[in-house]
Amino acid sequence: MSTKSLPRRNFLQALSAAGVATAMPAFAMPGALDSYAGPVRHEALAPQAEPAPAHSINFGVCGISHNHVYGMIEAIKRGGGKFTVAWGMEPDLVAAMKKRYPDVKFVATQDEVINDPSIKLILSSQVANERAGIGVRAMKAGKDFLSDKPGITNLAQLAEVRRTIAATGKIYAIMYSERLEVKAAVHAGELVQQGAIGKVIQTINIAPHQVNQKPGGDMGSGLGGRPEWFWKPEQYGGILIDIGSHQVDQFLFYTGSTKAEVVASQLANVRHPKFPAFQDFGDMMLHGNNGFGYVRLDWFTPYGLGTWGDGRLFILGTEGYIEVRKYTNVAVAKQGNNLFLVDQKEARYIDCNNMPLPFGPQFVADIVNRTHTAQDQAQCLLAAELVIRAQMNARRSHVDWEDKPGLTNEPFPKENTPA
Repeated sequence: MSTKSLPRRNFLQALSAAGVATAMPAFAMPGALDSYAGPVRHEALAPQAEPAPAHSINFGVCGISHNHVYGMIEAIKRGGGKFTVAWGMEPDLVAAMKKRYPDVKFVATQDEVINDPSIKLILSSQVANERAGIGVRAMKAGKDFLSDKPGITNLAQLAEVRRTIAATGKIYAIMYSERLEVKAAVHAGELVQQGAIGKVIQTINIAPHQVNQKPGGDMGSGLGGRPEWFWKPEQYGGILIDIGSHQVDQFLFYTGSTKAEVVASQLANVRHPKFPAFQDFGDMMLHGNNGFGYVRLDWFTPYGLGTWGDGRLFILGTEGYIEVRKYTNVAVAKQGNNLFLVDQKEARYIDCNNMPLPFGPQFVADIVNRTHTAQDQAQCLLAAELVIRAQMNARRSHVDWEDKPGLTNEPFPKENTPA
């Protein structure tokens, strides 16, 4: 190898790579695995038309504090729901919703929605710790209820929800959208149920999020573009309850576990010293009667990703495994709904973007037929219970280099979040 024309850094890199290559076994050399590689199949699910709604109901919204409510509304509309009445406490959010849904009646109080005799279902994305109370009142008023996640933030709320379900026979559903409204996650469930990877041993969920999706997106609040309640665990529930609820729902669903416990959990705040009660990292280990689970949560998605989070799901089975890259395929393609399946015969990539989402039609049918096809009631509440217990018992962990309160006047470190 000639080194005369190579800059010193390039020469050292080449020398290092050559040294590593000579130390590698033959089967690890580039190209040497070709003879070992099994079949690889790329496919896309065939386009499927959205089924026509089989039923029609009127529904209302009571609380619009989180914009997840828009996805919830659209899901119910796909199922045959007619959005007729709404209440919200934030004038700016009410104005935005009126612009999008000009035919909806907006009322001055929660009670006007809850006691409206013309609706069968109430949706809510009110501040998280207030959702269960709205749901209990809705069920007592004869309505079914669909909450944004987290739908319940403490054990007292959970007990009251369970008592009210038993007394009224009404449905208390929680929109765990990272499974119910992600096409690749839905197809993963179909494959698991078909036995495509054998018995499920473990799920791993990696769930990074982003405080702001646009640099400079403070929106004049001084709070990084988020409402004040976003930073307070007593209101949003804490990281394990909030974004962890999505992931524990998936653990229960894919493993088929009906009983489970939290083996260990921890949380931290390493980069948000202005909000010392906030939690920007957390993880937990779970054990169910039909499988194991691990969940990692954080608020550190870098802007270079191009979307709010690189959500990943890994499902390990006795005969293969599935990986779901939900929202992007990093450095390969911007599209989401990427599913990878490896079994004893081949490796497959499946583009799941063409499949319809079943939750809305199934949930409206459940309301009409008094069934639980869209979401199992016991599983829904078990997921809520597990994350509450994980949050309650979590170890508050620290690292030596974390930002400490009082060391900076900036709401966020500039290298990670908007100035």
